[in-house]
Amino acid sequence: MESTTCFHCGNECNTKTITIEDKFFCCNGCKTVYEIFSENDLTCYYDFQNNPGAIPEEIQGKYDFLDNELIVDKLVEFNDGNVQVINLYIPHIHCSSCIWVLENLHKLQKKISSSQVNFPKKTVRITYNSEKTSLKEIVLLLSSIGYEPYISLEDYEVGKKKVDRSLIYKLGIAGFAFGNVMFLSFPEYFEVSEYWLEQYKGIFRWLMFAFSLPVVFYAGQDYFISAYKGLRSKILNIDVPIALGILVLFIRSTAEIVLDLGTGFFDSLTGLVFFLLLGKFFQQKTYNFLSFERDYKSYFPIAVTKITIEGKEENTQIYDVTKGDRLLIRNQELIPVDGILISGEAKIDYSFVTGEEVPVNKKSGDKLFAGGKQLSGSIEMEVLASVSQSYLTQLWSNDIFQKDKNSSFKTLTDKISKNFTIIVLSIAFLSTAFWLYHDSSLALNVFTSVLIIACPCAIALAAPFTLGNILRIFGRKKFYLKNATVVEQLAAINSVIFDKTGTLTTNKENTITYEGEGLSETQKSILKSSLRASNHPLSRMLYTSLKEEMLPVEGYQEHVGKGIEASYQQTTIKIGSSSFVKNVEGQSNLDTSVHISVNNNYKGKYIFKNAYRKGVEGLFSDLSKKYDLSVVSGDNEGEKKFLEELLPKEITFLFNQKPQDKLHYVEELQEKNKSVLMIGDGLNDAGALAQSNVGVALSENINVFSPACDAILDATKFSEIGNYIKASKKALKIIKYCFLLSLMYNVVGLYFAVTGQLMPVIAAVLMPLSSISVVIFTTIATNILGRKIK
Repeated sequence: MESTTCFHCGNECNTKTITIEDKFFCCNGCKTVYEIFSENDLTCYYDFQNNPGAIPEEIQGKYDFLDNELIVDKLVEFNDGNVQVINLYIPHIHCSSCIWVLENLHKLQKKISSSQVNFPKKTVRITYNSEKTSLKEIVLLLSSIGYEPYISLEDYEVGKKKVDRSLIYKLGIAGFAFGNVMFLSFPEYFEVSEYWLEQYKGIFRWLMFAFSLPVVFYAGQDYFISAYKGLRSKILNIDVPIALGILVLFIRSTAEIVLDLGTGFFDSLTGLVFFLLLGKFFQQKTYNFLSFERDYKSYFPIAVTKITIEGKEENTQIYDVTKGDRLLIRNQELIPVDGILISGEAKIDYSFVTGEEVPVNKKSGDKLFAGGKQLSGSIEMEVLASVSQSYLTQLWSNDIFQKDKNSSFKTLTDKISKNFTIIVLSIAFLSTAFWLYHDSSLALNVFTSVLIIACPCAIALAAPFTLGNILRIFGRKKFYLKNATVVEQLAAINSVIFDKTGTLTTNKENTITYEGEGLSETQKSILKSSLRASNHPLSRMLYTSLKEEMLPVEGYQEHVGKGIEASYQQTTIKIGSSSFVKNVEGQSNLDTSVHISVNNNYKGKYIFKNAYRKGVEGLFSDLSKKYDLSVVSGDNEGEKKFLEELLPKEITFLFNQKPQDKLHYVEELQEKNKSVLMIGDGLNDAGALAQSNVGVALSENINVFSPACDAILDATKFSEIGNYIKASKKALKIIKYCFLLSLMYNVVGLYFAVTGQLMPVIAAVLMPLSSISVVIFTTIATNILGRKIK
């Protein structure tokens, strides 16, 4: 009888009754998944692999506990009543097609807004409308298409995942088998001809075969699975040559003992797998270390305003906030913790968390979630839980905000290792063909040794370890990068743009004078109360200088780049630029000032004498030698002459620039093939920061945590910007040196392998040693580099 396989999962069909369009399915589950893909124009999923699906398990009633809202509330990481966000662990994620399917869930289920896969952690983060669908329906959908999530009820409160110890088990089995096979091989090595050894030689060989079986089919299975999936997806990954080497060794060794031609190469085979797994274990441990450093020690310099019991406002580091604290969240500030709204008009933008840009209105007593941005004045909230820095890191590093910027950027590893596997396989087959013609007894050793010695692990490790260590070092030096790619992008920049107010200037040494008609005590109180909600540097300086009592202002509106409007009883106050307050274009006075009008009657202005940060002159002098420099500002040209005398002549100055103008200027430079670094205060510069190749937000005790920027720099380290750029360039040099070291190792190793002078087991020992040497080199080199940064 002709065998028929399921079009979706590949299993044998016992019946031909379940069919669609001449395609056979083993069960209605596989048929349903195919229908879902067909209806949603997703049948190209089958282009990644033939029969890629998994047979749906019997899950009737298994997830009924997800009908309990109390359980769901503790499982989801975000829930505002309409939108929920859940991060699910999917053990079955293993290849590119898995990622593709899981990131297209919104096409399978219209009520799902978006889904993102974290491949190394095997998790998918799903945003969905909780009024139209439920977590249970989503979990059932995932299960039906072969991606059943792992949900542990006993661990959900602390977010723990089931620890995967399979690598340790595989390493133990491979080590045990390797030791025994080496012991059984000693008589063969020394060619001992004792009678009893000759008598039991056959038993020893079959014992070695038995020890090799769990090594090949269990300990080494990941290499076969990865290579198989890669080939089915038409991708030559780094596991293809390794899997080939293991397979050839096993088949040749088995043939030798079956045909009684010799003892085979079981010692080399078990040793190869053992040392491969040892290298992988070492790599995993080091990655975990880097991840720990990244998540919990690279704290961002974000301060939040805490309201004390006495009613005073004080800046507090974000990780010092505890349950029960009362926080003031100003306009455009990010909510750093979950809490309860106490007072104020809350209009929250949760696009940072959900991707949905529609603001949500909240009233007193409603719950607020970390990651939302306040858009309407200031609010006061009570903290429900202390901040989770790793959660903020996860949000900030969300690839949603990086896709456009990184779409055309190719990393150094991508450029160098693109054709590595093809070259290795070509050398292996050509050298094997040569030895088959000249000395067939060496052909197998040559083929296997080439595949093992040329393993690109060292190349693959160079960039992650170097850049990971640089991230950690920069973090200790108060320069916090979103991800490792930013280091490479920073090294490529050739044009630097600085915002002026709040970036080149500091509010700690500024002087403020008032010029105009005097303001009454009530008007000053209204003024101070209106400024309380603003995050603009000039607003914060003026707010701090005023000593009047606060009043409950209403109708607060902040017009970005222009000014503020608010009212108290019958009094309406406008604060901001001359054109905004006077409703006329142009400014007669060239100074840095904040203008005031009461009930549309112009009163006067507060004039700010800017104090520039220490080291500005030296920084610009150093950078001007290698980069095109620009200063853009929303202020007038009042200080242009002073800046022209203070800074080098080659600098471009642009004043009276609105936020959109700054963005357009960045675009103009990029059209001229410039790679742009934008440094701003993270408020009016959000568009320019997002458009630039690298956007750096300067932090000076204000909450500028924003997805628009790629890095956050503590204001005290402003003068070190040049050193950070130099360190990034040197980090890329370290990676190139690692590539060179790996290339030298591969050339020397390939010479001995191709000439038949290298046994596979020796190659297997040298391979993890090369990886370890690369990691040691990068660690030492980056630490030396870090000491040169102040």
